[in-house]
Amino acid sequence: MIEILDTTLRDGEQTSGVSFASDEKLHIALLMLDDLKVDRVEIASAKVSNGEFATVQKIAKWARTNGYLDKIEVLGFVDDTISLNWVKNAGCQVMNLLCKGSLKHCREQLHKTPEQHLADIRQVLKNAGEMGVFINIYLEDWSNGMIHSPEYVFYLMDNLKDTNVKRFMLPDTLGILNPINTGEFCRQMITNYPHLHFDYHAHNDYDLAVGNVFAAVHAGVQGIHTTINGLGERAGNAPLASVVALLHDQLKFKTNIAESQLNTVSRMVASYSGMRIPNNKPVIGDSVFTQCAGIHADGDHKNNLYYNDLVPERFGRLREYALGKMSGKANIKKNLEVMGIEVEDEVLKKIVERVIELGDKKEIITQEDLPYIISDILHADKTDKIRLVNYSLSSTYGLRPTATVRIAIDGDEYERTAPGDGQYHAFTKALWKIYTQLNKPKPKLLDYSVNITSGGRTDALVHTTITWEFNDKSFKTSGLDVDQNEAAIKATIKMLNVIEAM
Repeated sequence: MIEILDTTLRDGEQTSGVSFASDEKLHIALLMLDDLKVDRVEIASAKVSNGEFATVQKIAKWARTNGYLDKIEVLGFVDDTISLNWVKNAGCQVMNLLCKGSLKHCREQLHKTPEQHLADIRQVLKNAGEMGVFINIYLEDWSNGMIHSPEYVFYLMDNLKDTNVKRFMLPDTLGILNPINTGEFCRQMITNYPHLHFDYHAHNDYDLAVGNVFAAVHAGVQGIHTTINGLGERAGNAPLASVVALLHDQLKFKTNIAESQLNTVSRMVASYSGMRIPNNKPVIGDSVFTQCAGIHADGDHKNNLYYNDLVPERFGRLREYALGKMSGKANIKKNLEVMGIEVEDEVLKKIVERVIELGDKKEIITQEDLPYIISDILHADKTDKIRLVNYSLSSTYGLRPTATVRIAIDGDEYERTAPGDGQYHAFTKALWKIYTQLNKPKPKLLDYSVNITSGGRTDALVHTTITWEFNDKSFKTSGLDVDQNEAAIKATIKMLNVIEAM
């Protein structure tokens, strides 16, 4: 069994631009302990601010009431009783003492000899014992210590191994290790001190944090430090979701983590932190359980040939099949099955051709587009019932935007002009004037979403998705163009033809 300490609320909050509100910190701690079943949560650093003290008090009060107080930890410093009093007065009982794990840090940051630093540590341990505070020790910059001054590391360990320290925590503070030397250094610690509990704390500067976790656990460490979504200073820490998948599948170790809650908690933390989860982030990214190639969907039909152990249902998710130029018949069939739609083989072939055609134009195709594509194919001998003939949008400084719209319905053309609060608003007002004239029912716009592809180019494609409600049913239409108004107008014309078919 591998123990997990999550430090999203302490180390993760050192991510540039991230600062959790007090209630957000409490909610994250609750989710991690109640739902995710994390073994330990490091929630703060001592002496940061009065606001942080009040937040730690709030979390400690909740933890004490719910039987989690021994799982709540606070980072403290080698400062006699100052950090200890801060932790104790906040209502906590576990402090993670930050000591210097490299000779360079000891001499150049503290300006002390190893003997002086050891004496200071021993004094804190003595005070903690008298105050009833449990101590774990961080050997800060341990990775550099093992590379450049291993004799210093072992000097500290030889003199602390028989004290009241519960866990020794080995940080790769600057993210400089790789799986080879991580395994070697962890193995040295465990071989020399086989009766001690060691945690490993990885940073991701070389994108090796998860690989280094693998090496550390393989070498025999008993605890791993993580953050939700890999939050943390610089390139971040080892992400909890990836670490859990690695431990369970690759190393066959058990943890107490509830896998089914990982996705929910990750998205909540993303919302609170303002740090978006990359679409290709293992386990929790939007697209990591999406098959794009048709051959993969076909293999999934044939005894799940393209599945691995990362089954999405483990993490509260579902497998999806992308629609685009790489889609094959199997991709389309998977999406139709999800929607409960059956079509004949000849129609399916035409749907595949149409999806590939749209994909070649970089159109983003969704499940919601399929019924319209099917309807369009089934009535291939007809043109759309409603067609946009022309429109004009104007925007003048100091004046309201106006739009003139001409559409054709069953071959008859209609034109109206209207002002609006924006160009697209003016377009819809002119459109609804025509619908009012014809006594045609209008849908309700529920949501308007715009996504611009990354890169910062002024000609970047805009994908506009609009959610509508008509006859108590909601549906989405989308449009793609370099112009946001044009994309929205394309989505709107699609919508008009969808409701005509309802």
